[in-house]
Order: sequence, then C-alpha cells, then structure tokens
Amino acid sequence: MTTVGFIGSGNIGGTVARLAVAAGYDVVLSNSRGPETLSELVAELGPSARADTPAGAAAAGDMVVVSIPLRAYAAVPPAPLVGKTVMDTNNYYPQRDGQLGPIDDGGMSSSELLQGHLAGAHVVKVFNNIYSLHLGHLARPHASDDRSALPIAGDDAGAKAAVTAFLDAIGFDTVDAGSLGEGGRRFQVDTAAYGVPYGSTSNPQGSPASVVTLREALGLAAAGGAA
Repeated sequence: MTTVGFIGSGNIGGTVARLAVAAGYDVVLSNSRGPETLSELVAELGPSARADTPAGAAAAGDMVVVSIPLRAYAAVPPAPLVGKTVMDTNNYYPQRDGQLGPIDDGGMSSSELLQGHLAGAHVVKVFNNIYSLHLGHLARPHASDDRSALPIAGDDAGAKAAVTAFLDAIGFDTVDAGSLGEGGRRFQVDTAAYGVPYGSTSNPQGSPASVVTLREALGLAAAGGAA
C-alpha cells in the first residue's frame, strides 16, 4: 500500500489526507507543533493514519505533500525526500511570508524555490489553485461527467505521472501546465486559473471545472501544449 506523508496538515493538507484515506492510501501526518496536536485528525481518519514529526512523515511517505507557509520552506528536511515525488501546495503571499528575494528579485516561482532546497527530490506543484472546501467537495469517481481537473507543474515526467495517478485515485482529472517555472506561474496567485474555475468561496460546494475549462483558464491550447 502506498503511503503519503504530509509536512503540514492544515486546511489543504488535511483535506488531501482525507481524500487519500478515502481512496485507500495510508497517511502519515505532521506539523510544526508536534504529533500530539494531530490526535483529533488522526482519530477522524482512522487506522490508515498516524502522526509523526516532519522528518518522520518525509521518511515514511512514498510520496510527500508539503503544505506549509512558503516562508517556512527551509524547514522541510531534504535528506529523507531524496528521490521522492514531493507535491507542493504552497503559494507566495508576501503579506504572510514576507518578501522573498529569490522570487521578488530573481524571478523564481515558489515551487522552484522549494525545488532548489530539495535538490534530490522531484517537486510537482499541485493543489495550489483551489480552495480547501472546494477540493473536499468536488472529488468525483473516474469518468464522472461532472469531474473537475486540477493543474500540475513540474520538471520530472515520472513525478508528474505519479501525481496524475494520485489525483485520479482521489477524484480529479489533471491538466499538465508545464515546467515548475513557466507552467507553475500559470496558476499562481491572481491568475485566471487561481480559484476562479471552481466558483466563489461563498459557495462551499464549489463548481465543477472540466479539463477544457481549466485549460482555457491556464491559457493553454485546446489540445496539446502551451498556447
């Protein structure tokens, strides 16, 4: 059984963990406050879940979700993530994270910043453009007419294939937006693909967004590569 580790188990991380357990995955949760603070979420998720430290979750996961404020990216332990697929849910919010020079001055995307820190891992940007309640409510079985799509971006084809399979298992189609840099910028904060395809946050159920809808929001051609 594939185990998914979580470094950060808040709104997005916790929602992905719930979807993963429902799809048959084991999960290992962590946060910055200690495993004991996750007892309620572990109890909710049942025997497929346990809590550990961030290093423990990183080591235990076959795949690992990083879902922490971007300002804390350097706290993610690199060694246990070497060779692994890392799903990066982070967004850059200067009002929360402070000014980050490599992004502001160097032109890096937020996921490129994490990839630089995790040099031996394969970072894929995903879950960045959707409200956590919408993420929880829009999951649908494979081939459902009202299935939603989520964008991914990354520089490793194998890692992107692994994330695509994971998204399919938890209830979503995938649109490959391209590389961590150019592709990742297509669905960062304040783009047409950020939040908008899934409806207003005033509607907790969200609105399904198909592959076609999402490709249009990302500025991608109707079929094939980037526009």
